[in-house]
Amino acid sequence: MSGHSKWHNIQARKGKQDALRSGQFTKVSKLITIAAKSGSDSATNFSLRLAMEKAKEVGMPKDNVERAIKRGTGELAGDQIEETLYEGYGPGGVAILIKCLTDNKNRTVSDIKHILSKHGGSMAGAGSVMWMFQQLGVITLEKDKITNKDDFELQMIEAGAEDMVEDGELEIRTKIDNLQKVLAKIKEIALEPKESSLQWIAKDTVPVNQEVAEKLEKLFAEFEENDDVENYFTNAQ
Repeated sequence: MSGHSKWHNIQARKGKQDALRSGQFTKVSKLITIAAKSGSDSATNFSLRLAMEKAKEVGMPKDNVERAIKRGTGELAGDQIEETLYEGYGPGGVAILIKCLTDNKNRTVSDIKHILSKHGGSMAGAGSVMWMFQQLGVITLEKDKITNKDDFELQMIEAGAEDMVEDGELEIRTKIDNLQKVLAKIKEIALEPKESSLQWIAKDTVPVNQEVAEKLEKLFAEFEENDDVENYFTNAQ
């Protein structure tokens, strides 16, 4: 089981508990605005479709979604949102990628540096961490909804799945180009994904002791509370 999924699941559980917070809506709104820059039609804009699925997961009102789309297309005035990916090291020297959506890069990079430093980590130079990860499409499903596991796995492989990992839930990993096709196959067989997104997966994971794990939980909790942090990824196991 990869370290990424373990920590991502911790994030997802916390995200479900905090879904009604305005902070969750702020993050997803930014995600939609960024995606809508490439077009307001989710039928042809796959990134927008993924962002709108995320809005559905957290229960974002339809009006909020529509405003975010209009900000992305320029129909509504608003601050310019940019996507940035910061590289860093956490406690114990683990590698971390932090994906941010921000209207003020100076504020955001200052916040990220402060959070990392506070928990025994530091920012890393461009490229020093990125090479440890690969970007993949990731789909999460509830295992108990799958009636015939062997048949399901065969259909997923034929659709383009690269790997399937179990850890309480079933995580399907695909190349980015195959994510849309695998999602379509899942819905074709009447299953509803819990989550689908593009994520940075560690090529290799490193084990951490209990002390480092506790520090990482506190570090990631601060990332989740920061409105500019859209997601984070680690090679910690």
